[in-house]
Amino acid sequence: MTDADERAAVAERAARAGGRVAHDHFRSDIAIESKGEDDVVTEADRAAQRTVIESIRDSFPDDAFVGEEEDERKTVPDEGASWVIDPIDGTHNYVRDIRMWGTAVAAVVDGEPVAAATVCPALGDVYTADGDGAYRNGDPIAVNDVADPHRAAVSPTLWWDHDARDEYAAACEAIVRRFADMRRFGAAQVVLPTVAAGGLEGVVSNLRANPWDSVGGVFMIRQAGGRVTDLEGNRWRHDSTGLVASNGSLHDEVLAAAREIEDLD
Repeated sequence: MTDADERAAVAERAARAGGRVAHDHFRSDIAIESKGEDDVVTEADRAAQRTVIESIRDSFPDDAFVGEEEDERKTVPDEGASWVIDPIDGTHNYVRDIRMWGTAVAAVVDGEPVAAATVCPALGDVYTADGDGAYRNGDPIAVNDVADPHRAAVSPTLWWDHDARDEYAAACEAIVRRFADMRRFGAAQVVLPTVAAGGLEGVVSNLRANPWDSVGGVFMIRQAGGRVTDLEGNRWRHDSTGLVASNGSLHDEVLAAAREIEDLD
């Protein structure tokens, strides 16, 4: 087994372990804490992250960890090996008893993802990606080939703060004017694999994504044949501003919609 293969296997194993912990507390009376305006956390988030890290450390004890919760580092190192973890992506859905959430783990080497897994226990889906492709429940997936905007559904993703709701509104308007429909799932690491699997044609945001909300899902889209850029149309990386993902066929249209958020055209 190569190092990349081992990292892919460990990413899936760790995401499954963390997902089981989160699912054990789902739809329970677990306490909800506030991390700030419109941001919440539960003990399930912390327990799931600890479980993920413990699972990875069994195989890679010296790697760095980038995690949403607790005291883990918050940026991806450009050198060396690291793991990017979101124990419950979609916590607002989770605490509302909505099934649209997942546990996401990405393996990164020198700033570039090499493997990823997002486990969605309440949905019954496991998305993974390795050096050869992307998969849902073990079966290969690929972006779709829709090239007509009037047949496309696009999602505004990430979360606009209250003082940026005009940008959120602009994103929605740009989508509904250009495309057939809009979806908002409330969990970026679920919506990005959905693009990879052909369920959506695009995702737009003008925001700088937290790595735990984005790195794994971006890798899945690329491994499934899609395209992900920043607002300038350059290849997206973990420190980019804006996140524009598509099936590739519609990327110019999706990028134009994203640029409308701040009137960049």
